[in-house]
Amino acid sequence: ERPVGGVVQRRLVEAHRLLLANCSHELRTPLARIGVAASLLGEQADPKTRESLKRDIAELDQLIDQILLTSRLEAVSGLDRREPIDLLALAAEEAAHYDIEADGTPVTVEGDRLLLRRLVRNLLENARRYAGDGPIEVSVTLAAGRAVLEVRDHGPGVPPDERERIFEPFYRLAPARESGHGTGSGLALAG
Repeated sequence: ERPVGGVVQRRLVEAHRLLLANCSHELRTPLARIGVAASLLGEQADPKTRESLKRDIAELDQLIDQILLTSRLEAVSGLDRREPIDLLALAAEEAAHYDIEADGTPVTVEGDRLLLRRLVRNLLENARRYAGDGPIEVSVTLAAGRAVLEVRDHGPGVPPDERERIFEPFYRLAPARESGHGTGSGLALAG
């Protein structure tokens, strides 16, 4: 009986993954049409409207990418590409895009370079968005034989009762929901 239940469960998971991938793919076509229509507006559109439309299109495109990545990660039990990566060097490269310096100890980890880069970028984006007036600090250390990547900011922080929930797909704290910023998928991917 159990093997049948396991087979059914695997089929449901696979169907869910395919549905996400297909929906994400199908969203790209109307999104591309909207992008073309927005560019055809040219100078006829109010500059503020044009910029808002560009941001919305970019956000939708990023959301589609994140849905596809989530679907891919759920389908794969291990990483696609494992290679030795200097985590401090990778963090420093990403931090430089935000005019931030990363410090710490060079630590080599085994992993997928693209996924680690996305993780660091997601953390930096969140820090930039919520840092307040204070600096953003990035460091890599080795503690008890494990690599530790820290991205610290001086923003309001996450309320203790929501700290576990921020890693749920599409969960956003109240200020992000109210402002319309983000999709709530970045930390789910980083977690």
